[in-house]
Amino acid sequence: MTSNRPTILGHQHMVAAGHYLAAEAGYAVLEAGGNAVDAGVASAMCLGVVQSDLVGFGGVAPMMIRDPSSGEMVTIDGLGWWPEATDINRFIDEFDGLVPRGILRTVVPGAPAAFIAALERFGTMSFGEVAFGAIRAARDGFVMYDLLASTIAEHEHEYREYEENTRIYLPNDAPPKVGSVFRLEKLAATIQFMADQEQAAGGDRKAGLAAARHAFYEGDIAQTIDRFHRENGGWLTMKDLAGYSVTFDQSVTTRFAGATVHACGPWCQGPALTQVLAILEGFDLEALGHNSAAYIHVVAEAIKLVFHDREEHYGDPRHVDVPIDRLTSSQHAAHLRDRIDRARATPHGELWDEAGEQELVGEGALDTSYTCAIDSDGLVFSCTPSDGSSNTPVVPELGMCLSSRGSQSRADPDHPSSIVPGKRPRLTPNPAIAVCDDGRVVPFGTPGADVQIQAMAQALTNLLVFGMSPQDAVGAPRFSSYSYPQSFAPHNVSPDLLRMEESLVESHGARLSELGHKVEAWPEGNWRAGAVCMIARDGETGVMGGGADPRRPCYVLGW
Repeated sequence: MTSNRPTILGHQHMVAAGHYLAAEAGYAVLEAGGNAVDAGVASAMCLGVVQSDLVGFGGVAPMMIRDPSSGEMVTIDGLGWWPEATDINRFIDEFDGLVPRGILRTVVPGAPAAFIAALERFGTMSFGEVAFGAIRAARDGFVMYDLLASTIAEHEHEYREYEENTRIYLPNDAPPKVGSVFRLEKLAATIQFMADQEQAAGGDRKAGLAAARHAFYEGDIAQTIDRFHRENGGWLTMKDLAGYSVTFDQSVTTRFAGATVHACGPWCQGPALTQVLAILEGFDLEALGHNSAAYIHVVAEAIKLVFHDREEHYGDPRHVDVPIDRLTSSQHAAHLRDRIDRARATPHGELWDEAGEQELVGEGALDTSYTCAIDSDGLVFSCTPSDGSSNTPVVPELGMCLSSRGSQSRADPDHPSSIVPGKRPRLTPNPAIAVCDDGRVVPFGTPGADVQIQAMAQALTNLLVFGMSPQDAVGAPRFSSYSYPQSFAPHNVSPDLLRMEESLVESHGARLSELGHKVEAWPEGNWRAGAVCMIARDGETGVMGGGADPRRPCYVLGW
């Protein structure tokens, strides 16, 4: 086994998540009689506690749900939009056309509305029941682990920019130590308040969910958010919050390796996954060989071409005319496939107009986690919650940051992801579900910002083309191109850069360098290479196999 972990097997229900306590929270809901949506929401909310460096309860939570009886695939954006008072000229005139760190990058929090909308339409439990795991972890605390401790320490100077962030994330005026107990009491109280409002509403489950939503978007929590923004120079108001609603959409699809792969729309980078897979469908990947130099070259070149499309066209389709049918067509895939030279990497300058090489700052922004769940009826949930705590202030009374996803918009009126009041930023998080011709259904996803699409495509190819188990599929060595403008401000570019885990560099680095890639090594098992989780359910027997990426504290639980 490439990951030194077993594939977890079950035949009743299963949940996989970016942290073991989130997997446990979802699994407890399944064991208590909840369905996959109840469990998935519970897991996603818990991630906003135990991975609050990468996920915010008041952040984003794009999700995808598949109804087993009809086969209907529904996406929920869970992504807020720019406040009504937003002024793009502020960014142009004062910040050199960039979206700065801090309160001005705040968009309307989408995650709470998405959680409640999913529960209302597909769930069976109350908000309080599914929020229990998140509340308990925040109130009673959880043990500080390596990844969270290291990311807080790495971004210590950023946490120190804000008084409340410092108080929470630098207890005793220092980064927390591994093995210490870490608590988020004010966040626990905020979530508990929503649950209390639900219970006080009386009536049926729907009325209770509406009360929980009202508490956040129109009640006391909204008032607190409005006051904090007024007092600190922000734009978000009660009117923005009260006017927000999530969007239910159909998925974007492609055919790949005997499966129909479903992704979210061009308000996120989801269609890029279908575009990459459509290009790869025209290659004999098995003949190229798993993680061979030829295979890595082809995948990396496909990524570069598709990310050029992403930068040129993707944006909120309610504000931008995105030619999604053309971009995801087989004809366009064939056109891009024909542009791949098997003997030469396309130089960055042939795709982009940027003059010269820009310095890559670190490895890119911190970003995201993932969770998925399947129940005994075959209901499928896939969600990529996100928004961290080091680049924007915590609202002191609430113990949480509000969505800082405005960092993925551009202060350029001509860009498809330009800043406009009421417009959603182009999101990197993008859950996916593959429905295979042999009856298997596979929810999968990962954190990793611009690495997400790349890690997801590789993991799915490992599963469907190379016949790996789910665990081996997510644990196999990975690579990632960086030869494109990054999605997060300041949108750095590293021309021709290809990062690979050390074993791949040792085997193929020289050959890929000869082809024109600028090869750099990641340590083997590097957490920045993504953290893919997936579950594969057999449509005939109901038997499930789950894989959790060993690069981060991911876990699978099933029965």
